[in-house]
Amino acid sequence: MDKKTITEAINKALEAKGKRKFTQSLEMIVNFRGIDFTKAENRLNLDIILPKGKGKEQKVIVFADGQMALDAKNAGASEVIDASGIAKLAADKGKLAIMSKSCEFIAQPSLMIQVGKSLGQVLGARGRLPRPVVGNVKDAVSAAKSRVRMVSKGKYLPVAQCLIGSEAMPVADLLENFNAVYDKVQAKATEPNIKSIYVKLTMGAPIKVA
Repeated sequence: MDKKTITEAINKALEAKGKRKFTQSLEMIVNFRGIDFTKAENRLNLDIILPKGKGKEQKVIVFADGQMALDAKNAGASEVIDASGIAKLAADKGKLAIMSKSCEFIAQPSLMIQVGKSLGQVLGARGRLPRPVVGNVKDAVSAAKSRVRMVSKGKYLPVAQCLIGSEAMPVADLLENFNAVYDKVQAKATEPNIKSIYVKLTMGAPIKVA
């Protein structure tokens, strides 16, 4: 798949953006063939860092105490929740539900078990379980802001999709993000198993990458 082909599809998708009161996301949709998705080992659950980011602000919640909590605040985390706050968040089901839909979560390693016990059921159902902070928390927050997931849909549907940016981003950046996702997909499912690929704005029609 060459640069020109992908760029033409992205441009065509962006041409139909119209006037909206919000910034639309651009999604990449992959259809597969010849893969038995009833087998758990064949299903996609890819964690991808978009090299050019998402093109919109991503809220990152950090579970941390002490110095790591201070470092997370300085690193631009949207909210830092300490050990005592984990139980409070678990009790506030409304706030937790809102967070689980749109926020990324990372956690100090020593708090991972507590977070799992208190919040795992809700966050796990949405694929939002926090990742442990390894090394510099500033780097972990930065990575979380650019992280997307491509997960296959159920046991039988041979399709997966994920965000690759927004309509506000330069086409060159969207192309780089597209390629980053495509490389991850190819590492899991070889090219003969990729039936077709589409790009689509939130409110737009799917455009096939020819």
